[in-house]
Amino acid sequence: MQRQDVIPSLVLSGYALGRIAAQDAGNDAPAAQWRVLTLLERSGPRRVGELAAAARTTQPGMTRLVGVLERDGLVLRSPVAEDSRATAVAITEAGSDALQAWRAEFRDTLAPRFAGLADEDWSILTRAAKILAAHTTNDSTGAAQ
Repeated sequence: MQRQDVIPSLVLSGYALGRIAAQDAGNDAPAAQWRVLTLLERSGPRRVGELAAAARTTQPGMTRLVGVLERDGLVLRSPVAEDSRATAVAITEAGSDALQAWRAEFRDTLAPRFAGLADEDWSILTRAAKILAAHTTNDSTGAAQ
């Protein structure tokens, strides 16, 4: 594989693993839900517009998703102190618990696909995961993803 093909291959493989895990686990929650909860867990409360930009979706679409998440008790909207017209969205304890459960489900569903890996391969994947995490810490605006 050529060097310039490695990153796209990793990204596409990651997307594929996410789809496989959701399908195999029978998890019908939208992937956007987990992305938003992960973003809120990592970065703290955000405005809907910021969430929409980070998730690369429309503000009306994000408003609908946040409404569903709030109805399910996974996020909480509250006023922004410096702008009374704005609201911030924060993950709730139930949202954090749901995210942890989803991660465990994701891990347990995919584990059999990797059960036969040698220790050397696990070391390589561990190093790759650390490298990828280091390069996905901040988006172009400097906000944690």
